[in-house]
Amino acid sequence: MLHPIITKGTLQFLTDLEKNNNREWFEEHKTQFKGHEKEVKNFLNALMELLSVHDEVEKMKLFRIYRDVRFSNDKTPYKSHLAGSFSRAGAKFRGGYYVHLKPGRSFIAAGFWEPNKEDLFRIRKELEHDASEFRKIINDVSFKKVWGELVGDEVKTAPKGFDRDHPDIDLIKRKQFIFVRNFSDQQVLSNDFVKTIDDSFKAIRPYFDLMSMILTTDLNGESLLN
Repeated sequence: MLHPIITKGTLQFLTDLEKNNNREWFEEHKTQFKGHEKEVKNFLNALMELLSVHDEVEKMKLFRIYRDVRFSNDKTPYKSHLAGSFSRAGAKFRGGYYVHLKPGRSFIAAGFWEPNKEDLFRIRKELEHDASEFRKIINDVSFKKVWGELVGDEVKTAPKGFDRDHPDIDLIKRKQFIFVRNFSDQQVLSNDFVKTIDDSFKAIRPYFDLMSMILTTDLNGESLLN
């Protein structure tokens, strides 16, 4: 079965846009942009079909090319990348997937970007109680071969109410729980890139399954779902 691909033309357009990030140039090339945007949307829809075979995905979102410059020192009007995200379905399935396409700096990501206050506290309390299963999953050799190390923002010492000398404070002080995998342009342009992404997202499932269990139960292991 042939899947949609990302073409050289799309990466070249993004390169040109970064060099000509102004409204006049963009309006002159808007028809071209719409074609490249459609290509990426078709690619992401194909990825969603693959994801839906082994996961429950609620929706796909293709992010707009227009930048919100109201509160930014960078006033360039357009992003120099195209990106999309996938939300897992319902309260039971937690976590999200992300695809970022940019010449020389393409990547995918999975995990928890901005857990709300309650979710973040629940994760931290679980890690405070016992982080062994969490560490077992993220340190698994086959898992690390695909996803590498856990990344994301963290507090400098310890969150309020947690012991800064706790043996798992390196995990507890995190504010984000994300994994990132980078790709070269050659990989992005390959015919099996969409399958490579899908296989990568399959590999994150043990992590998502654990985090979903944590976030749908209380500290006694009782379900929070009705």
